[in-house]
Amino acid sequence: MQSLPESAPDMGSTDSLDAAIAKLNERLKAARLGLVVERRGDRLALRGTLPPRPDRSRTKPYQQRIPLGIPATKAGLKQIEQDAKVIAARLIERTFDWADYLPTEAPADPDYQPIEALIAQFQEHWFQRPGEDIAAQAALKSTWTKAYAPYLNKLLAQMNDHPRQSLGQAIVATLEALPRQARSRQVGCTALKAFADFHKISLPVDLETLWGTYSSSKTQRRHLPTDEDILTWHDLIPNPAWRTVYGLMAAYGLRNHEVFFCDRSLLSTNDPEARITVLETTKTGLHDVWPFYPEWVERFELRQGELPPINTDLTTTTLQRVGQQVALQFKRYGVPFSPYDLRHAWAVRTIHFGLPDTVAARMMGHSVAIHTRTYHRWITLRDQRQAVQTALGGRTWSAPE
Repeated sequence: MQSLPESAPDMGSTDSLDAAIAKLNERLKAARLGLVVERRGDRLALRGTLPPRPDRSRTKPYQQRIPLGIPATKAGLKQIEQDAKVIAARLIERTFDWADYLPTEAPADPDYQPIEALIAQFQEHWFQRPGEDIAAQAALKSTWTKAYAPYLNKLLAQMNDHPRQSLGQAIVATLEALPRQARSRQVGCTALKAFADFHKISLPVDLETLWGTYSSSKTQRRHLPTDEDILTWHDLIPNPAWRTVYGLMAAYGLRNHEVFFCDRSLLSTNDPEARITVLETTKTGLHDVWPFYPEWVERFELRQGELPPINTDLTTTTLQRVGQQVALQFKRYGVPFSPYDLRHAWAVRTIHFGLPDTVAARMMGHSVAIHTRTYHRWITLRDQRQAVQTALGGRTWSAPE
């Protein structure tokens, strides 16, 4: 099982942290707050002349520390500076009360578990799915690494920097720190909602309200390569095996990694249908795909093409790593568009051919809702054009000369 990396302090070294503490103490001294910040291990504390603690025999104020438990990080310094101002004000007003800063004697919550343990339990639950084979486990590992672990790491850092927050508050704060217009906000919401649901964590707000403003309509504004561009750059790739990868993605609209996890037996037997089958090993499972254009099967020599020898053993690699190697090769050969642009160009091509959206979505391995939302612009244009042609085809009058 993959483990999450431990959180590290925001500041790179002890020297830089001590320098920041010294500057903070200079500000506190200039403000005459009568308090000093000290670093004790990985925590920060305040020291100053304070009233006696209720459990001590002394009767007059003397030098003491307030164990605030704030982490020794950049964020912790900001927090303790605010606390120093509040405590100094209470000392002046004679309203300072040790009860606000000392741990209570109440028994510990028997259900309390540190955030690291909660994440580990959720991770174990994620991977322990009955009946999953090695291929399915590889897909789970790829999804965890890409879509869950990064946001749980952010939550872990949030809890370390703000130990007084409840877990529910920390989840909301973690999501609010992500850009509203970015897809990462939506992926983060999905991951942390699953985490909260698994542990039945009480949340101060409905996470759906934090979904953000990202829309896959941004894909519509993507500059897609023309058919001529696709043909030109195919011929410029010097390595025959990588030309085959490129050709399969262009003709079949495959995801980067799907090229290496599909059954091409009909291609090799010269079947005129030229259908290929994307295997269950992939993220979206078993589905069949036909070429658009069919002529590109011969143009790209896909019937006899061999794939490059990269590691596809999902016990030692992931679908994500396989896909990353494809993207890296595109860059090495100077291809001016991404592998996914070939996939989007294929989808738009099927729309122009009039392929039903339900069929195209199935061949792309995603839902009709995602297909319609992603390619709404071109689908709408196709439907409007068909409606106009139908209306004009039935006209019974002529335009004036």
